[in-house]
Amino acid sequence: MPEERKHYRPSWDEYFMAIAKIVAARGTCDRLYAGAVLVKNNRIISTGYNGAVPGLEHCDNVGHLLEEGHCVRTIHGEHNALLQVAIQGGTSTIGSTMYSKYNPCIHCSKYVIACGVKRVVISKVYRNSKAVDYLREAGVQVDIYKENPEWNDEINKIFSEDVPARVNQGEVKMEEVK
Repeated sequence: MPEERKHYRPSWDEYFMAIAKIVAARGTCDRLYAGAVLVKNNRIISTGYNGAVPGLEHCDNVGHLLEEGHCVRTIHGEHNALLQVAIQGGTSTIGSTMYSKYNPCIHCSKYVIACGVKRVVISKVYRNSKAVDYLREAGVQVDIYKENPEWNDEINKIFSEDVPARVNQGEVKMEEVK
């Protein structure tokens, strides 16, 4: 019988930052795989990653479109998360929290402020720390996420362990999905 292990329940910040990092994996611009999760009342209202405008080619397929050293083919993850709320409708970004793998650039910071996001949690400051100052100057709370080794270990276990299937208290064999 497999050894049972203690469950680690993550904080909200740990939970949503892990999701932001997974969302980043969908990115299509290899210059930076960034992801963002927009949350309101501890509920995800949208996600976004660096990717081309819907219907147009991705950097990974056709290369970068550079202006002054920046790729402008993609929409940044933070901007995509905000746009997704506009497209889906039914909720507001006012008073929300954004979790982002990296700090928003100065342009995304403007959109975050204009959309009424009250808090931004970032995993790492990337390139321009002035964008972080800009957010704070506008009254947005900016928190730098601190990695928790215990939570990181738990995530590794979650993604590597085999999950037993149980039906009516009886064991059943898992079949490989093809």
